[in-house]
Amino acid sequence: MRILLFSGKGGVGKTSLAAATGLQLSRLGYRTLVMSVDPAHSLADAFDLETSLFQEKTNDPYPIDPRLSILEVNIQKEIKRHWREISTYVISVLRTTGISDVEAEELAILPGMEELSAMMYVNQYRREDRYDIIVLDCAPTAESMRFVSMPTTLEWYMKHVFPFQRGLLKAVRPVANRLSPVELPTDSYFANVQDLFGRLDGISDLLEDANVTSVRLVTNPEKMVLRETQRAFVYFSLHGLTVDGIIVNRVLPQAITDAWFEEWRASQAKILHEIDEYFAPVVVKRVPLFTHEVLGRERLEELSGVLYAEKEDPAAVSRTEAPYSFVKRNAHYEVRLRLPFAVKGEVGLFKKGDELVVEIGTLRRHIGLPTSMAALTPTRATLENKILTVEMREG
Repeated sequence: MRILLFSGKGGVGKTSLAAATGLQLSRLGYRTLVMSVDPAHSLADAFDLETSLFQEKTNDPYPIDPRLSILEVNIQKEIKRHWREISTYVISVLRTTGISDVEAEELAILPGMEELSAMMYVNQYRREDRYDIIVLDCAPTAESMRFVSMPTTLEWYMKHVFPFQRGLLKAVRPVANRLSPVELPTDSYFANVQDLFGRLDGISDLLEDANVTSVRLVTNPEKMVLRETQRAFVYFSLHGLTVDGIIVNRVLPQAITDAWFEEWRASQAKILHEIDEYFAPVVVKRVPLFTHEVLGRERLEELSGVLYAEKEDPAAVSRTEAPYSFVKRNAHYEVRLRLPFAVKGEVGLFKKGDELVVEIGTLRRHIGLPTSMAALTPTRATLENKILTVEMREG
């Protein structure tokens, strides 16, 4: 199975491009699912489906044609299906603060629930071999980072915190519940967490396998959008995902010669040149600004025809270069990370247990070290030619 992940700043056109890609894949004969991971779903709108018709099928793939289906994850239905014990406990705690039942139910939708639910579907469909390709229409960049980091975060929690927390609360619950104004979570709460983790088993390896998962970053030829696209490239690299394509959407066509657009043309030409230089050798595609809104299957087919050649396969694996690697050199080891666009002042790192922790801005990435390097200490780091090299030696 292949996973194509479309991400980018809000409003750049991810949904339309993901939908158009799904149509191209379907036309080539692939069993394809386009899934929206954005809480502000617009996938059904892109296909111009009647809301009432689509909502009847929510959380079950809706068939567009025999080989193409779409899915928008409804978090309220997911809570009833997968998060019942967790949600029930959170609601009970919120009620003690005096807020209404409706408010408590709304606030009980915790950050990450939708992302994890979507991942559970991806894992389920992989195990069932239901689709050849899943196209993920992701939320804006920051939420996309949460989406790809969730499996690693949850795995760390289950390994380092969960067993201790569950055992401790089991021991103190009888006494604590008599003294505390809020009852501690029952063991069924922890059983629910463990079940959810089981449903995600293997998804992290799936996302980091470049032969399975590829990221396509969608941008516009504008300076602010480009800067976020650059940051997204770094962040996905840090999380072990491979970006194999950049799609620049809404480029002014050459046919527009009106003087009113003169500054826009000059500005876009400059940004397009920067994009080609920054992302090389990653493939950069350009999609022109249409004269109309891209809405409905017919216009999505038109967009697909512009984005891809007639027999071009969007699922083809074009880039598998690992974002980081481990190397032994003479008397020391090295961890090498590709960090395009990062500057020295933005990068921080330290070692915690058997992990090397790399920070860029507010993002933190835990990199598990091989057994041969787990006891070593980072002694020197250099950032040259877009590669951060960390020397590891005996302390």
